[in-house]
Amino acid sequence: MKTVAEFAIHYRQILDPGGEAVAPLPEFARDTAEILRMYEAMTQVRVFDAKAVNLQRTGQLGTYPSCLGHEAAHVGIGAAMRPEDVLAPVYREFGTQLWRGVTMTEILTYWGGDERGNDFAAPRHDFAWCVPIATQTLHAAGAAMAFKVLKQPRCALAYIGDGGTSEGAFYEALNLAGARALPVVFVIVNNGWAISVPVASQTAAQTLAQKAVAAGIPGVQVDGNDVFAVRQVVSEALEAARRGAGPSLIEALTYRLSDHTTSDDASRYRPVQEVKEAWRLEPLIRLRQYIVKHAGWNDAREQALLGQCTLKVDAAVSDYLGGAKPSTDAMFEHLFAALPAHLHEQRRVARKYGSKPSGH
Repeated sequence: MKTVAEFAIHYRQILDPGGEAVAPLPEFARDTAEILRMYEAMTQVRVFDAKAVNLQRTGQLGTYPSCLGHEAAHVGIGAAMRPEDVLAPVYREFGTQLWRGVTMTEILTYWGGDERGNDFAAPRHDFAWCVPIATQTLHAAGAAMAFKVLKQPRCALAYIGDGGTSEGAFYEALNLAGARALPVVFVIVNNGWAISVPVASQTAAQTLAQKAVAAGIPGVQVDGNDVFAVRQVVSEALEAARRGAGPSLIEALTYRLSDHTTSDDASRYRPVQEVKEAWRLEPLIRLRQYIVKHAGWNDAREQALLGQCTLKVDAAVSDYLGGAKPSTDAMFEHLFAALPAHLHEQRRVARKYGSKPSGH
């Protein structure tokens, strides 16, 4: 009997939970200004996220998917991408989007129920939020195919959660990308839970990264709470894709510190001790410890940063709350050349109730 195939999944980490370097620092991590820029971006998204949850709880925002705990993965990926690359997000990758130019006002607008929030002023070429699970991986593969056909030195990057890797569309996208050697990177943000379903109930695989093997592409696992490692691994994958080496799959291990969305109650299915341990490993603590030791960070600078972030968030909230609300007619536009009779009736009813003052 002979072995016809073998594989190994490597794990990458640069900063340990105590903020100590356990591997050589990449070039960008030797630039203090760049490190602080990443830390400031992670802090900004955390302050924004807390405010968005509060807005939902007070009836000023619709159902909202918190990104608490994902900041290192999101900012590390945003920092690794080039402006001309294309992002295919799921629905909570706000750190990446803010890094790439999406505004907090646009995020609030969309999650407040106004589709115009998806019409990003920048970056125009990135995909909108994708609530259907795993379809964004196909969008990214399609964009990457276009880049290859047009001979453009651009890449697509698709996010997917651990639960999304159980969807057929995910495997189809991986297979297409591998078969055609497309310039696309797939990032699994493995936060341990697909709403209330743990990873162990989703798959018998030891890692999600090994799902790359069947598609014939590289797979790697990275500490998703380590912004240095995430940025380095994603940068390497993007550059490989850009030079024609084909796609990669990256599994970023992190934890969803919040409920799945504001309509969820994670305390009903997650052990208290598990969440407590996850808070000890969360990404901002790690990077803060590093910059205190190596970049002169202190409490005064931390408080100043939090104040600046709060002011920016408050300005975005004011813009969102003060913006003109869409007409109920917007729900019926761009669907049919000639609106069917039943939708005419629905539009009439929507106009009737949409014109009533709040509270009626």
